[in-house]
Amino acid sequence: MKYTEVEQKFRLLSPAAELKARLTALGATPGRPARQVDTYYNAPHRDFLDNEVVSEWLRVRVEDGAASVNFKRFHPIASPVKTHCDEYESAVADAEAVRRLLDSLDFTELTVVDKTREEWHLDGIAVAFDTVAGLGDFVEFEFKGDADTVPQATARLEAFISTLDAALGPRVHLGYPHLTLGLE
Repeated sequence: MKYTEVEQKFRLLSPAAELKARLTALGATPGRPARQVDTYYNAPHRDFLDNEVVSEWLRVRVEDGAASVNFKRFHPIASPVKTHCDEYESAVADAEAVRRLLDSLDFTELTVVDKTREEWHLDGIAVAFDTVAGLGDFVEFEFKGDADTVPQATARLEAFISTLDAALGPRVHLGYPHLTLGLE
């Protein structure tokens, strides 16, 4: 499942400190907060926004002086509730060069998601606390362990979330670019 992402996202209604305290008690390893500026692009040969349900995103991320390019295709393609995505990501040495390359190939900028992320790790799960400009606070749980199938990874992720005994807000089935573009 190297190129498959399984995650669940929730709005945070209570202070993140409560969930962080629970993670600390379980032995989670906290990371340091980092600012991530994600610029999303549309392709000239295939309009990602042309379908009723947007299922593909191309992103360039800049984070603390590092950069990456990423493409995600969410599954099931036409369903508003996604179970997982194909994810292809690679570090790049020069984000501005990638932006100029995409512009030269007639890719167009769709939206920018500016967020602060603090990522914790426990038992093959990444727990990301996100504060997204204009959108608010979220928590994402991403399966990073070993699994043979998406249902197996999903079951392990859901079991982990249930052990937290945390009051999470409503589950969010859309990505941050969906939300910034008003594609709810």
